[in-house]
Order: sequence, then C-alpha cells, then structure tokens
Amino acid sequence: MAKRKSNSKKYTAGLIQISLGKNPDDNLKKAIAWIDKAAKKGADVICLPELFRSQYFCQVEDLENFKLAETIPGPSTEAICKAAKKNGVTVIASLFEKRAPGLYHNSTVVIDADGKIKSLYRKMHIPDDPAYYEKYYFTPGDLGFKSVKTKSGNIGTLICWDQWYPEAARLTALKGADIIFYPTAIGWHPYEKEEHGKPQVESWQTVQRGHAVANGVYVAAVNRVGLEKQVKDTAGIEFWGSSFIADPQGIVIAQGSVDKEEIVLGEIDLARIEYIRQNWPFLRDRRIDAYSDINKRFIDGK
Repeated sequence: MAKRKSNSKKYTAGLIQISLGKNPDDNLKKAIAWIDKAAKKGADVICLPELFRSQYFCQVEDLENFKLAETIPGPSTEAICKAAKKNGVTVIASLFEKRAPGLYHNSTVVIDADGKIKSLYRKMHIPDDPAYYEKYYFTPGDLGFKSVKTKSGNIGTLICWDQWYPEAARLTALKGADIIFYPTAIGWHPYEKEEHGKPQVESWQTVQRGHAVANGVYVAAVNRVGLEKQVKDTAGIEFWGSSFIADPQGIVIAQGSVDKEEIVLGEIDLARIEYIRQNWPFLRDRRIDAYSDINKRFIDGK
C-alpha cells in the first residue's frame, strides 16, 4: 500500500480527465489504471468523471441503455474499492445506479482509503435539454446534500447539472464539506461551438468559482474529453475537458486542457479555508431569519 500522510492539514486532489469508449468493462479497467497513475503522482483523493463506465448515453432515449445500470454495491464499486485500498487513496466514482426494477439514479459513491464505501449521493437536479435527456433515465435524488469525513478531509459530492445551483453548493458546505467535487459530462454541440463555445465554458467555470467564494470551500470539477456520437448521423457532443480546481477565494489552482487525457492535481490546504472565512465571513453574516422564501418556486407580486 502506498504511504500517505496522516493528520495533515494539506492533501492532494487528483482529477481523472479521460475519454470513454463503447465497452463498459474496458472503461472500468481504464479508470482503475488511471487511479493507479494518479496515486503514483501523489493524489490522496481521486475523482472520476460523471458516468465513466460508458459513453454519455443520454444523448438519446433508448430502453437498451438501461442495461448499463448496476447496483451499488456492485461490480464497479467492488473493483474501485480494491484499487482504493491498494493505493491507500480516497476515490469518488459516478455510476448509473439500478436501485430497483424501473428505478434508476445518477449516483456518486465516496470510497475511502480503507476500500470501504463511505457515502452515496444521488444527483438532485436532472436536466432535459437537446442531447442531454437525463429525465428519461434518472429519478431525482432523495438522499439530500451530503458531506462525508474521509481520511483526508470532509468531502462533498454533487454531479454535473447540480453545479449551476448555488443552493446545492451552500447546503453541501453547511454540512461541513471542505471541498465539493463535481463529476461532470459537459460539452459543446459542435455546430454551436464557434459562436457560443467560449462563453459557455467561461460561464461553467465562473459559476463554480462563485460557489467556492460564497462558501469558502475548494471546488473541483472533472469532465471527460472527446467527441461522442450515440446516433451515427448526428453531430454528437464534443466534451470540453477543462477540469479544474478552485480554492476558497475562487482562484483556479489547477486546470486541464480542452482535449487531452490527463491527471489534474491540486493541493487542498484546510488551513486556507479558515483564513479565507476569517477575512470573508459570509457564513457569519448570513441572514438566516430572512430566507424562508427560498423554498418557493417563484415569488409572485411585489
């Protein structure tokens, strides 16, 4: 087992930015190999992209794709638990969960360095956009927002579409998370890239950096790369990579490319969270007595 620092206020987060093929078993083997690589590079907490066992099947509505789902615990968690224990690292893995016949979730597990599952999170916000037909496959999460204590620190996990919602980040931070990981599958519709590509990526990163600032936490988003076509004669989705880690001041401390497979490494300094929150005491100054309307869909009238 690889040696890891204990009782340290600093650790290294590693984001696995890879492309995925059509064979789920090959993708699992690839993910395990990249976990090993990240551990050798010094990563203590390693995060895989959203739904890494397959290509992004939600581009189409097809009953056959439900065959990709698996139970938790199941084959993928068993393999990743072994890899986590072998390397002495914490791993965050996003899976297509089969909860019961006809009931499926887009879920994330946190597997600690002892090889045991510590937490299960089910994606709360489910999109339904062109080529992102997730409502066809996934039931909205019912486990709430979470933070789990691991060997390295307190970890929160949200998933892709969750990353646009400040409420999700806030509640995860209030649960005690030092860092929020966002396994992601996001990219361009190729025909929109020239006109809208740059603003789309900037918006994606900006909103997450804002979550880091507003909550005084680290934020880590890990995306896949490559062009995937679920239907032959369509444009498909070109996943834009750009995996990154932002510190509690919103500073991007590590970032990947738009098109290369790589490991993005960043140092997580728990003492910096305290320092930033002392200087920007947003949690202290929240008017919790004035926010009751936040649970309404919309506030009509004056």
